[in-house]
Amino acid sequence: MAKPSRFVIVGGGTAGWLAAFIIQDSARRMKLDATISVVESSKIRTVGVGEATTAAFRVFLQHFGIDEFEFFRETEATFKLGIRHQDWRRKGFTYYGPIDDPHQVVQPPQGAPSDYLNVYAVSVGKKVQDMHLFGPLLERRKAPYARKADGSLVRLGPFHHAYHFDQSLVGKYLKRKSKGVEIVDAVVEGVERDGERGDITALKLDSGERLEGDFFIDATGFRKRLIVQELQAPWISYARELPVNRALPFWLDIKEGDEIANYTLAWAQENGWMWQIPTQTRYGCGYVYSDEFTTPEQAKLEVERALGREIEVRDDIRFSIGRLEKAWMGNCVAVGLSSSFLEPLESTSIHGTIVQMMLFAEHYLKEPGRMTPAERDDYNRRVGRQVDDFRTFVNTHYATERDDTPFWRNVRAERLHPETQERLARWRTEMPRAEHFPNYLGGLPHIETQLHYPVLDGLGLLDPAVAKAEMARDPKLRAFAKKTHDELVKEYKQAATRAMGHAEFLQAVRDMA
Repeated sequence: MAKPSRFVIVGGGTAGWLAAFIIQDSARRMKLDATISVVESSKIRTVGVGEATTAAFRVFLQHFGIDEFEFFRETEATFKLGIRHQDWRRKGFTYYGPIDDPHQVVQPPQGAPSDYLNVYAVSVGKKVQDMHLFGPLLERRKAPYARKADGSLVRLGPFHHAYHFDQSLVGKYLKRKSKGVEIVDAVVEGVERDGERGDITALKLDSGERLEGDFFIDATGFRKRLIVQELQAPWISYARELPVNRALPFWLDIKEGDEIANYTLAWAQENGWMWQIPTQTRYGCGYVYSDEFTTPEQAKLEVERALGREIEVRDDIRFSIGRLEKAWMGNCVAVGLSSSFLEPLESTSIHGTIVQMMLFAEHYLKEPGRMTPAERDDYNRRVGRQVDDFRTFVNTHYATERDDTPFWRNVRAERLHPETQERLARWRTEMPRAEHFPNYLGGLPHIETQLHYPVLDGLGLLDPAVAKAEMARDPKLRAFAKKTHDELVKEYKQAATRAMGHAEFLQAVRDMA
């Protein structure tokens, strides 16, 4: 009788447990005879930091039937309805990037092109964010919920929101929620490999034991314990186009009675940018900067000047921005920080993990012995393109008017990637459309026009004259877009007056326990 296929995930944390959930569920659905083991050591300290997600995480929770309110309580999660971009375009200028998409709730006229509401907003000089439900909620720090007359909570719209949370608590939560996954408390000290093909056959653990496996997932973060240390996977650097390479993390407490932000704050500074990510008790913060232009000591002083208070720096993190040339080598796939790392500007890490594991599970998961080199190549091509798109989107944020420091002058003159320049050149002559983004992820969520429009609009990179000319081609569509836009703006402003405060919502959810 054939033995079950053994899938071994090295590294717990958010990425490891997301992988375990998705692979276990998919194996069960396809009736694949498989066992799942997660190797994580209680000796390796997990640092609790604020982390932000995209709406893909909410889809993940719903897919696995995880109670969202319980998730809020157990992980100190808060809403993320978008990003507040402060001082990016120029000092003193702020714009929001809401993550909902009004096109989802409007039945377009037959033959209407994609993104016609975005095009209309730009054509009349209106901020794109205003026709989003999350737009006025972001400005007022409100939750996308209201109270009904009986005191119960009701959602204000159909849009998926995202979350901020303490990533160490999320790893523990997902671990508690897993069923049928073997947990091995150990440190990997070495591997055994097949002499002919070079595949990994077993892990050598610090307990002196061997853990055999048929397929391995490297979720060891920056250590890249299997994919790089053992398999020597080559690395593609994004250091040229993404100019920050160091971070000073710190915390800011949330005082009782303070309203809690429902956005990730990305606040441009003299030599990089500062993030602030709220959990229910504190803001996980950090200054991501370029050490070509400043020192850690100067960076700390810069943050303290911006905040008007002293901070306690919790670490000094150096990182390499980029991705593996091949995230899948032999019988090993890398996920999370083992696979790629971009500065945390658009929450690409957890999003990428979810999408990559769902892609793997839906299209490539089978008995490991039946997986082919062609399938590996196909997966690597798709995932590589995904991360390259993340790079180009993040790089677009640096197409800014700022030239007030050597860092920003260098960014403007030398750091824009050729693909960023090509896209921006195209969008100076035609408005961005959904079809400008080929679908190579099987319909799984990706960085497309929904997220581009608020950023391009906020940075002043779209030409209203081009948008006006496109709308003029179809007067009926323009009239429909005007009516729809104005109705959405009015409806969503009214909804924001009914919405609960963010802190009030979180307290209501805690009170349900």
